[in-house]
Amino acid sequence: MWWYPAGSPLVLASKSPRRKAILEMAGIPFVQTPGNVIETRMDGSPGFIVQYWARKKAENILSSVSSDPVLGADTMVALGDELLGKPHDEAEAVDMLGRLSGEWHSVFGGVCILWPRRGIDVQFVEETRVLFRNLGAEEIKAYISTGEPFDKAGAYGIQGYGSLLVERIEGCYFNVMGLPVSRFIQVLRDRLQNGE
Repeated sequence: MWWYPAGSPLVLASKSPRRKAILEMAGIPFVQTPGNVIETRMDGSPGFIVQYWARKKAENILSSVSSDPVLGADTMVALGDELLGKPHDEAEAVDMLGRLSGEWHSVFGGVCILWPRRGIDVQFVEETRVLFRNLGAEEIKAYISTGEPFDKAGAYGIQGYGSLLVERIEGCYFNVMGLPVSRFIQVLRDRLQNGE
């Protein structure tokens, strides 16, 4: 990446294979270093919550990083005022997908970039709207049988079999996948070019 400083690989504070794939696609040099943050339920708006956890993940490994930038990220699905995390079992996945069927929902992506050596401390939230097709009970069960829903907020992954459930999106596709990469690049590039 022409604008990215040589010799300063990004440190991805996440074990997500989807965020890893997005950064690889973007051509940004990085190392994947998951922390040990345990997320718990909390009150607040989805935008506030995802930014909170994105920062916690970045801060969690910051002290173990020498002088490289740290990226923390978090994703949450909201159906109206209800927040949908990762389903704990098949019954919860069936319930989530049944409620999302035929409905618009929002995917919130929180991002935090910490790079003390460059004076960079920034966070933001991105929202993408997603519309599901009307899903039948057998279709929901067949999707759950793939195993895909269980490590994903809202019980689906748009980059996999879950793409077949989606009728339309408004906003950043990669935000739904796990990282709003276009805005992330824009924010980091602007900070670097402005000498922050």
